[in-house]
Amino acid sequence: MEQKIDNTSVVRQEFVTDIRRIINDARANAVRSVDFCRVQMYWHLGKRILEEEQQGKARADYGTYLIRNLAKAIEPEYGSGFGVRQLEQARQFYRIYPIANTLRSQLNWSQYRRLIQIEDPDKREYYELESVNNAWTARETGRQIDSLLYERLLASNDKDAVLAVARKERIPETPQEIIKQPAVLEFLGLKREAAYYEKDIEQAIITHIAEFMLEMGKGFSFVARQKRILLEDDEFFVDLVFYNRLLRSFVLIELKTGELTHQDLGQLQMYVNYYDRYEKLPDENHTIGILLCTRKNDTLVRTTLPEDNKTILASEYKLYLPTEQQLIDEVNEVKEQLRRKEDESTEEK
Repeated sequence: MEQKIDNTSVVRQEFVTDIRRIINDARANAVRSVDFCRVQMYWHLGKRILEEEQQGKARADYGTYLIRNLAKAIEPEYGSGFGVRQLEQARQFYRIYPIANTLRSQLNWSQYRRLIQIEDPDKREYYELESVNNAWTARETGRQIDSLLYERLLASNDKDAVLAVARKERIPETPQEIIKQPAVLEFLGLKREAAYYEKDIEQAIITHIAEFMLEMGKGFSFVARQKRILLEDDEFFVDLVFYNRLLRSFVLIELKTGELTHQDLGQLQMYVNYYDRYEKLPDENHTIGILLCTRKNDTLVRTTLPEDNKTILASEYKLYLPTEQQLIDEVNEVKEQLRRKEDESTEEK
């Protein structure tokens, strides 16, 4: 006897997926709406506090006493989010963003609290725009600020170019506009050991591939790990292969746990040549090769590579987040190296 199937009990997977998407989108929008309401609340608090301060501006330290007394009045009722420090931040928030329409609904109060601590308006604008452009969480915004992303990009780019990219006024055209010097890989979570094997770092990168691509820069997508290249009877393996849609080129990354050598550069150049000849399409740009190493000799790099080299980069990496001063020193060192390189080129001409 033929068994009848009740079609009403069968639910298409595509339909279920659409329903889940609608629910998840609504929940995400609700969270963003609540977050932005909190941002607007602190903005209005800052506005009202500043208005009250201006009425008593003839009295010394009136603002300090005002906020302290206000916190005593409302903190017991509303909680620690309305203490002296939070109210001072609200006042600072309004001073920096006095026009309500300029507030970005994509950012939450935690992100704005980090932004208002930045005195340089260009630097603040950069992190504000990039937080929106890349949909950074508060944690990611804080991490990029703490790792001096802006300063690391300025080490090999001018400020106007960096801001133009953040404002979406132009698309990056060279690897130097994307790759940071140095790369900070503290998110790999490796313990402080005397030394690591390259395969350990590679595995940690694969485990944290999303964070790694965020650190490497805009437009990266993962292609392959230990990509096999066969040249007659010889086998070679590229550590990591990415594609950058902004630069429209393959990006090959080789990891070195020690100071790089001219043999390392030569090998990477061979990989780049292979990809240019056999992998890239005619309308794509030349392949980019990046050597990530713990130490590099810039004179060796310049001497080994052609003078017009634009596709092979050597960048140091840090497995642990350095102090702010250490990072500033690193950035200044990169700037000095670029200045010396420009001076040498001028003298040769």
